[in-house]
Amino acid sequence: MSKRFVLCLVVIGMMFFYVQHAWAAEHKDVRISAHANDPFVDKQAYLKQIHIEEAWDVATGGDSLVIAVVDTGIDLSHPDLTPNLVEGVNLIVPRQPPQDDNGHGTNVAGIIGAAANNDKGIAGILWKTKLMPIKALEGDGTGSETKLGEGIRYAVDNGAKIVVLSLGLNKDSSYLREIVRYAEDRDVLLVAATGNERNRIKYPAAYPTVLAVGGMSIDKKAHRLSNTGPEIDVVAPWDVFTTALGGGYEYKDGTSMAAPQVAAVCALAWTKYPWMKPYQIRSLIRQTSEELSGNGWNSETGYGLLRADRVMNNAFSDDMYKPNSRKEQAKPISVSKMISASFANGEDQSWYTFDAPYDGSVRLELGMEGTYEVVVTHTDAQGKTNDYNLMIGKSVTLPVSKGKSYLKLQLKDHSVKQRLMFKLTTDFEIYKDRYADNDLQYKAYVLPTGSQSITGTFHRNNEQDWYMLPIDRTGRLSMELSVDTARMDPVLLVQKRGEKGITIDRGGEGETEYLPEMDVYPGDYYIRVSNAKGYTSPITGEYTLAIDYKPKLLDPNKPNNKPYLATAMQKDTLYQGFIDSKHDASWFSLNVVEDSVVELHLSSIPSHIQMTMSAYNSTLKLIDSSAGSSGTADIALSRRLQPGNYYIQLTANGAFEDQYYGLEAAVKPVLGGYTDIKGHWAADQIVLAAERNMIDGYALQRFMPDRPITRAEAAAILTRGFKLSGQVEIRYTDLGSSHWAYPYIAKAVQAGMMDGYPDQTFAPDRSLTRLEMTAIIARIMKLGGS
Repeated sequence: MSKRFVLCLVVIGMMFFYVQHAWAAEHKDVRISAHANDPFVDKQAYLKQIHIEEAWDVATGGDSLVIAVVDTGIDLSHPDLTPNLVEGVNLIVPRQPPQDDNGHGTNVAGIIGAAANNDKGIAGILWKTKLMPIKALEGDGTGSETKLGEGIRYAVDNGAKIVVLSLGLNKDSSYLREIVRYAEDRDVLLVAATGNERNRIKYPAAYPTVLAVGGMSIDKKAHRLSNTGPEIDVVAPWDVFTTALGGGYEYKDGTSMAAPQVAAVCALAWTKYPWMKPYQIRSLIRQTSEELSGNGWNSETGYGLLRADRVMNNAFSDDMYKPNSRKEQAKPISVSKMISASFANGEDQSWYTFDAPYDGSVRLELGMEGTYEVVVTHTDAQGKTNDYNLMIGKSVTLPVSKGKSYLKLQLKDHSVKQRLMFKLTTDFEIYKDRYADNDLQYKAYVLPTGSQSITGTFHRNNEQDWYMLPIDRTGRLSMELSVDTARMDPVLLVQKRGEKGITIDRGGEGETEYLPEMDVYPGDYYIRVSNAKGYTSPITGEYTLAIDYKPKLLDPNKPNNKPYLATAMQKDTLYQGFIDSKHDASWFSLNVVEDSVVELHLSSIPSHIQMTMSAYNSTLKLIDSSAGSSGTADIALSRRLQPGNYYIQLTANGAFEDQYYGLEAAVKPVLGGYTDIKGHWAADQIVLAAERNMIDGYALQRFMPDRPITRAEAAAILTRGFKLSGQVEIRYTDLGSSHWAYPYIAKAVQAGMMDGYPDQTFAPDRSLTRLEMTAIIARIMKLGGS
């Protein structure tokens, strides 16, 4: 074959190659995506949810970057993982290999780096990588912050670029903060799970420079168990299919499975942008996420769902928040996280907004090259505005109220022409409660005696809160100490002055502690609210201490458990007492000096008690009795009694000393057969009329002398008084023959004493006016004239 012919073939081949790739570049929508052909890849639905195949078109991984998995170790013989494993360390059993004895670390590793297209199992997000197993957790999945910190430091010191932390603690610590800062200062990215307790985000995910990953359900919402809060960055699918201990595969779920997805995509991003710093990788993940809330960042899903395709195909922006040069363009950010952005020049303004979960303060720290000064304008939730000067590398603290605040950042020197990158770190601190400073017993905050509820905070290091409850009467005391975050593990101490205290610490993180009801006696009782040992840092959260104090009641009538010890009662006076045993009884005596109707009322019966009230005469012969409980109406007895001494006995089916019953006697003397006319100006006339059967009263022996009389009642009085007998048939439109007063009205009309109205009505139940009564009297007396 001639050299010229060969050369022609080469040229044609190069032209074909160029045309083919130029056409493919111009028609990206029809390019065949990279695809893994592993047997179980179809079970990895999460890969499609994060659009990994479009990312694989750009890169599928590489062996230039080490990812450390700080966990329970990794199955070192798993055939789908061994190609991508590098040497690690066992911090639990030194000098032993970091073999997984739980399975969790193996689950995490498979998501990141299960070898692809090897005719085995599944495909990792990274087809090729370097996985460093660091065993920092026990076989049961538990571990200490010390081992966690050692694991991170080992990874940093031994060449890891990314550290995956599918674990977490509710406890903040200065030790762990320093370890996190150590990694950031050495350009190592930490990616951590937020936790699965439907509570606050765990540490280290909650630290400002850690990429915090929550879990997303199939409906693209935060999973109901995923921890949420102001520190969250993004979410990734909750459910995965991954490698399992022993060389197998299994379905797993949780934020522990979401975090390695993000870590692996960060590794892909670093293959495209090897010059990036960790803060820029974090920004890239945030700005390319799929927004799920419609309002930018939020505390449920952060910036949105991880999108591997956008990470690898979208252009990186050094300021993902622009445009935000006006207040109405303010972009939401976390109240406790680091962000990166830029000033276009000295005239450029950057507006942000954040939501404070409580009253408190936010510390701002600015990172930027040079010696520039930035003016921070803060508008709080109440609309109050203040300006602060923020120097590079320094910080300012802004007081904030619960709710939305606005921040405006601008260079103090408006003449600056160049573009300047900056990092802004926000760090929220909760308010100091109104009972501070009460961190020592002798500084205990004195509470008012009685039941109450107290809300407090731990706003500084090693804080404990002391209270003093003065007790002036013997009684019963119980308490409930609850918290609104799992970042607290509350402990309650109750101690009477001069005596040994009682410590209650039965529950764990986020759980309520109870002091069962106990007897207390006069004296000062000290109460200490604190956290379990090791919780030394300030905590974003509140505790509530509910105190229930029931003083033991004193029965002023005792001893009155026998008839001869009966308490003498006065009418219309409330007598209170209690029954201190099932066999106890309360006796009262009542002297009735004249013929009277006596009404006894027993009230305020405890909810779990049934009481009986019995009335006796002077010889202790039972007159009447009635029983009832709080579920029924108050017990009442009503009897007409002749002059004499009477006894009332109260009994119950059980004892009670924490509530008073109430006993009252109404004595209504009877005159003319009525209980309500004695002393009335018309009493004599009423008695006379009643004796002559001219008038009658109402039920319960009442006459009701001042009640208006109806026209029907007037007809009855006239008929009785004048002994009218003649009766004619009368017709009124509002009076039927069934009306009780029809015969009386008919006789009064026949006698010419009463009449109806021009409209043919009689209005029997209408009140009789004075004028009508005058007319009736005039007719009876046959008085003429006007």
